[in-house]
Amino acid sequence: MVQTDEELGAWLRLSLTQGVGNETMRRLLAAWGSAQAVFQQSESALRQVVQPAQARALMAVPDGWPALLEDTRQWLQAPDHALVTLGDDHYPTALLNIPDPPLMLYAIGRTQQLPTLTPSTALAIVGSRNPTPQGAINARDFACGLAASGLTIVSGLALGVDGAAHEGALLGAGAHPLPTIAIVGTGLDRVYPRQHRDLAHQIAQRGLILSEYPLGTPPLAPNFPRRNRLISGLSQATLVVEAALQSGSLITAKQALEQGRDVMAIPGSIHSPQSKGCHALIKQGAKLVESTQDVLEELRLPDPFAQVPLALATSGAGMTAEDAPEDALLSAMGHDPVNLDALQARCGWPTAQLQAQLLELELMGQVGRLPGGLFQRVGRA
Repeated sequence: MVQTDEELGAWLRLSLTQGVGNETMRRLLAAWGSAQAVFQQSESALRQVVQPAQARALMAVPDGWPALLEDTRQWLQAPDHALVTLGDDHYPTALLNIPDPPLMLYAIGRTQQLPTLTPSTALAIVGSRNPTPQGAINARDFACGLAASGLTIVSGLALGVDGAAHEGALLGAGAHPLPTIAIVGTGLDRVYPRQHRDLAHQIAQRGLILSEYPLGTPPLAPNFPRRNRLISGLSQATLVVEAALQSGSLITAKQALEQGRDVMAIPGSIHSPQSKGCHALIKQGAKLVESTQDVLEELRLPDPFAQVPLALATSGAGMTAEDAPEDALLSAMGHDPVNLDALQARCGWPTAQLQAQLLELELMGQVGRLPGGLFQRVGRA
């Protein structure tokens, strides 16, 4: 971890220098061994390693550097805050093997766990920011079961599937020393999205929140696809719960494949846009999973709950009109989204009775309401 003000200042100055990206910084560090040593070089010496414009930029003090140094120094005084740099003993070894490891990694939470992070004990769970009710339940239940099996669940703290995965991991963690890791696209002095402020605090108490971006970095759109390489890089495999065809989750899956990691996907309704991305991944060779056992088998890990199946629920199949009204309605719905007119045609009930029964099932958590006036059965994963 960063030990001195001089070291901290040099790293921050390097990160703020315009026109100097990660690849250039790695060349500079390879040439002179430390961030401090880079700024002890003459411009002519720097030009032997980088372009003239970059050498000139390195000779100038970046705007905002003194303020960022002071803010970061104050931030690091908290006992659960840390900043590790490339080559540091606490730097996660899992990230050393990805094509573009971050030069600096800010951390909040159980920072003592940073050196222990290995892909073999972590699984990324990602998916839509606007999941179906079933998709959110799948993310939460899979994460809960897999965290209970000893895996660390890695995701991005976004709305939807990411948030549900973090919640599930915390729920199933038990005595797990590191149930979940959130990798974000902002500085760690802010929480984005705001709706996840309480969730972020829970993760900071029981897991880790990581970012490669300096304090004060706002939620800039390009940062989120870029941080996805860290989500996949920290994980043995990536599980995509729901994803549209144009989705950041598919970027994560692509990066996982480029990093030599496995990709798995949960299938869904052929009528749901949120399932199209998962189906495309499965067509391309991603492992189709229907249960936590499928995930553990793919990762070649033992299942401590082998006697308690967690397969996707299929209750309600084969129901008839003689069954309880709610069971008959669930049977008529099937598992695909359906509108009120189609459902009324299937069951033949008066509109008022149908709407009342749908509301009751919705309050019971057995039916979810989708955009466009659609309804869908909700099962437990």
